[in-house]
Amino acid sequence: MLETPAINGAPRAAADGAATSRRQFLAGSTAAVVGGSLASTLASPAVHAAGSDILKVGLIGCGGRGLGAAVNAMKAEDNVRLTALADAFPDQLEHARGVLSKQIGEKYAVPPEQGFHGFDAYKKLLATDVDVVCLCTPPHFRPEHLRAAIAAGKHVFCEKPVAVDGAGCRSVLETVKQAREKNLSVVSGLCWRYDLAVRETMSRILDGAIGDVLAIQENYLTGTLWHRGRDPKWSEMEYQMRNWLYFTWLSGDHIVEQHIHSLDKALWLYGDKAPAKCFGLGGRQVRTDAQWGHGYDHFAVCYEWEDGRKCFSYTRQMQDCANDVDDYVIGSKGRAALLRNTIEPAGGTAWRYRGPRPSMYDVEHKELFAGIRAGKILNNGEYMTASTLMAIMGREACYTGATLTADQVLNSPNRLGPDKYEWGPIPVPTVAMPGQTKFA
Repeated sequence: MLETPAINGAPRAAADGAATSRRQFLAGSTAAVVGGSLASTLASPAVHAAGSDILKVGLIGCGGRGLGAAVNAMKAEDNVRLTALADAFPDQLEHARGVLSKQIGEKYAVPPEQGFHGFDAYKKLLATDVDVVCLCTPPHFRPEHLRAAIAAGKHVFCEKPVAVDGAGCRSVLETVKQAREKNLSVVSGLCWRYDLAVRETMSRILDGAIGDVLAIQENYLTGTLWHRGRDPKWSEMEYQMRNWLYFTWLSGDHIVEQHIHSLDKALWLYGDKAPAKCFGLGGRQVRTDAQWGHGYDHFAVCYEWEDGRKCFSYTRQMQDCANDVDDYVIGSKGRAALLRNTIEPAGGTAWRYRGPRPSMYDVEHKELFAGIRAGKILNNGEYMTASTLMAIMGREACYTGATLTADQVLNSPNRLGPDKYEWGPIPVPTVAMPGQTKFA
């Protein structure tokens, strides 16, 4: 996205031809579906061996989120087995073997020959007989891995975000279209769409409990996350990949990697339509040391839709500061807080969700597997890409100081990251400076 050189030193144009407009981007999506899933009644292709009820699952990306997703998938129902693992790093692969074999017991069914490592490990896993894959690598790799999984005929659980740049978003849009044509499910890791309390709160808001939604305040104010340190034996590529949170080409920066959960709920409230434009303020005030890569530690973005409604978005990763993570919805007849599951109508009776609270991380996989078995696909593709685009818009507006439109960001020819993946030297990107860094 940036005129500042990407990892390979120069922008790389995507080969997707004509520009994609925001209106085309949203064409065909079923907006504001409370369950967060796009269902089809078309029959799904055979997904497991004849005479067997077992769904075989493969995990691509064996870090913390990957291990969690594998456990959630195995908890979702009885007739599933984990049969293949893939990761860039052999030590992470072996760690996953030890952890998962203990945590999921007999559902761990990964033979030695179906554990793969290296940059091409995902290809080897997709060549096995798995029915479903969980894509849990750093976000940079999501567009290629998703494309390959759908081409291989696999159903997919796809962690958020799904890209780090406009080129990645365009790729994912094309892939989810192919998934729908092939009757393959794509379920997103935007987990609040699968939280029963948030679903019910959202349903009531969309049904008019607080009148028309006029504005939204999104807060993701939290502390810092992990850092793996630096081993002198690591190449620069290995260092950046092991500390991928702090390099925009790998994570998208924390507005994309983490704050996307908040932005996705704003998008949901506004009918799953990407905002028309945004401007923002951001920088790195505390995490200034080189160990933190080149990402920012705070962002504040104002998003505006075509009808003039706005979302005011704030995210910060700093220690010893006031924390708050919630979604504050201002309506013409009241207000609501999504994660508190509360609705306060003006002059009416306040409401709070009191129903069941199963783990949303389990529900994602329960609904994925149920759809496969019922022959009904789930395709979260449009909204997971729109939310990713919204996050990227905010990052680029803050990096550059410019007011940017969705069309500009979606159609940018820039692609973040190297032309090829290999262990060795790789440039360290510079920190973006608003007013100096230009949007390409």
